[in-house]
Amino acid sequence: MPGSHISDHQVRLYMLLRQKNALRAAAAKAGFSTATAYRIEGDLRLPSTNKKPRGRRRPDPLAGIFDEEIVPLLEHTPGIRAVALFEELMRRHPELGPGVRRTLERRARQWRAVHGPEQEIVFRQIHPPGQLGLSDFTDASGLGVRIAGARLKHLLYHFRLAYSGFAHAHVVLGGESFTALAEGLQNALWSLGGAPLKHRSDSLSAAYRNLKRDQREDATARYAALCAHYGMAPSRNNRGESHENGAVEGPHGHLKRALADALLLRGSSDFHALSEYRAFVDEVVGRRNAHHRARIDVERAVLKPLPRQRTEDFDTIRVRVTSSGGFILRKVFYSVPSRLVGHQLTVRLYDERLELFLGTTPLMQLPRGRVKDNGCNGHVVDYRHVIHSLRRKPMALRNLVYRDSLFPRQAYQRAFDALLEAKGERAACRDTVALLWLAHERTCEAELAEAIETCLDNGALPDPTALTARFAPAPRTVPEIRVELGSLADYDVLLTAPTSAAATARAGGGS
Repeated sequence: MPGSHISDHQVRLYMLLRQKNALRAAAAKAGFSTATAYRIEGDLRLPSTNKKPRGRRRPDPLAGIFDEEIVPLLEHTPGIRAVALFEELMRRHPELGPGVRRTLERRARQWRAVHGPEQEIVFRQIHPPGQLGLSDFTDASGLGVRIAGARLKHLLYHFRLAYSGFAHAHVVLGGESFTALAEGLQNALWSLGGAPLKHRSDSLSAAYRNLKRDQREDATARYAALCAHYGMAPSRNNRGESHENGAVEGPHGHLKRALADALLLRGSSDFHALSEYRAFVDEVVGRRNAHHRARIDVERAVLKPLPRQRTEDFDTIRVRVTSSGGFILRKVFYSVPSRLVGHQLTVRLYDERLELFLGTTPLMQLPRGRVKDNGCNGHVVDYRHVIHSLRRKPMALRNLVYRDSLFPRQAYQRAFDALLEAKGERAACRDTVALLWLAHERTCEAELAEAIETCLDNGALPDPTALTARFAPAPRTVPEIRVELGSLADYDVLLTAPTSAAATARAGGGS
């Protein structure tokens, strides 16, 4: 048809048909005229090779500017961004307008492709099964998870096998540390059922940043000992070279997107307890591992067997309980029963808890505290540890360093504030300490908090005397037990009865 362009496909079809058909028939089947067929016979090149390069349809807006001004900037500052070049161009030539941005970006990109510096190349590696496992941490606070109404600021320890893609994630409440690495790595290996030949982690610069040289060497030695316990060769990638850990760095985004999608499907990011959130993470990661079941089974068959037991995944620290009724560890004050004042305790420091020992005798577990966002010391205080002394010195509550951490529930804090405003310091401290003592003595912390909330919501102040009478045991419910002691002579029967029975048995046997 006149005016229609002949495509490369039509020419190829004509050449194929021309092998068995006459020129006129081949042209008709290919969809063009006989005259076009004669022209093709004279020049067998494809139409696309005959097209003239497209010329410029409008004046070059960067003529006299790009080579003279932009190229020198690209040569002297190779890392400069195109947007910075555009801003500088607008400062020098405001008459150009914003429409030249795409032209500038395209021209700069083409210049860099021809004249720019050499770029770093990533060499893809072959990972045989059972050879390499990788560990890394990633910030997961952006997921917006809330535990009991409070936003959870946390990291995810992420372990991955390079061959099969097996993954394990562990919620970390603190920062990057050897303790978090050891706990997460061992959880991953025991859930996997074996260990790879090599293990690689990042440089843990965040964990080592504030450590002294000898402490860094100790952490490095502990990392080597941890890997040796499982028969793995340890390694760390170079600082700032994240591509060396790319088999786990890249999947960070996939893991967090999968968790974000699962939270959306769940309909809520609120969890009652940390254990519930951890079970949720395990379920999501488990579903992702199910997609790689075949490759995981292949790799699991060649993994090294696990040792008989886990190795240490905690820091051991010795502390002394001061006259304040506690000890300070990593800028956090922890309260303990006052009977331990003056004693030296052994603390096993985990990522989320402390285990206390007096010598080799286990005492208790405490939740691990964190330094506040403003850098001030944190406090982990149980009012039961100090209430006996505080009852004798109630005014100490007024300016107590850890007063805000002392109240076990928000209701007690509200009661203190209301009493302080209505009755003054002395009465507020006395009544608040009386309420805490009642909660401890009658073991009614939750019920008493509800009663206090009801009083405050009704515009009244909590009365310790009335609440003590309310939560005291009713006399009618306490049974009266009378114990009548028997005569001591009655016990003689118990002493003589076996002898008489034995004598009777011997007499019967003799007859």
